[in-house]
Amino acid sequence: MKKATLLLILVAQVFWAQNNFENGNKLYQQGQYEAAAEAYQSVLNGRQESAELYFNLANCYYKRNKVAPAIYNYEKALTLRPGDAEILNNLHFAQKMTIDEIKEVPKVGFAKLLRDFTAMLSYDGWAWMGVGFSTLFLLFFVGYYFSSLTIYKRIFFVGMFVLIFLILLSLLSAVFEKSHDQNERPAIVFAESAEVKSEPRTAGSDVVVLHEGTKVMVLETLDDWKKVELLDGSEGWIQSNAIKEVKP
Repeated sequence: MKKATLLLILVAQVFWAQNNFENGNKLYQQGQYEAAAEAYQSVLNGRQESAELYFNLANCYYKRNKVAPAIYNYEKALTLRPGDAEILNNLHFAQKMTIDEIKEVPKVGFAKLLRDFTAMLSYDGWAWMGVGFSTLFLLFFVGYYFSSLTIYKRIFFVGMFVLIFLILLSLLSAVFEKSHDQNERPAIVFAESAEVKSEPRTAGSDVVVLHEGTKVMVLETLDDWKKVELLDGSEGWIQSNAIKEVKP
């Protein structure tokens, strides 16, 4: 009885979320961006999320020239759908609205090549790809075992070695991407302006002053301060309430 009740509640929540999402889409098409954002946010408040939901919410904020929430929600969408061209394109336009011009230090060498390769998919995507290659390996093994012709046995045998390599590549990429995802803590500045200090106290000297919409990487937390790294590689301390981390 309890399981049936929980199932009914879950189904009701799904229908409610879908209804609010579609209502948000209608409001957006009518140019009612604030009302659309409220509809999308209500879905998030119900603990339902998707890349489309964050993307649409970000578009609402972008239309209203709210740079920090727009960039923040585009970044949230990217965590669920890495490398999506449409999200990246809209994020690029939103970033043009920011005041700070911080040039990202280009990364070079093998580490960059590895990161660019594994970033093509999320760690879930790599894991599912590993499952797919494992299934193919099983089919090739069955083909090798039951084939009577030598040429087919050779093809299946070589194919199994290739698939073993692809399985290992997928699993290693998944592990690398999972580790990167856990260690990387992007955040967006929500304060209109925020001072980055040389040490975690208000009396510390200013390193730089950041403005809303600027992206930073959180390195560590100390009381009400967070140590952050800017895209140009410089580091400093910023008050926790001035930024909002993209990942929970």
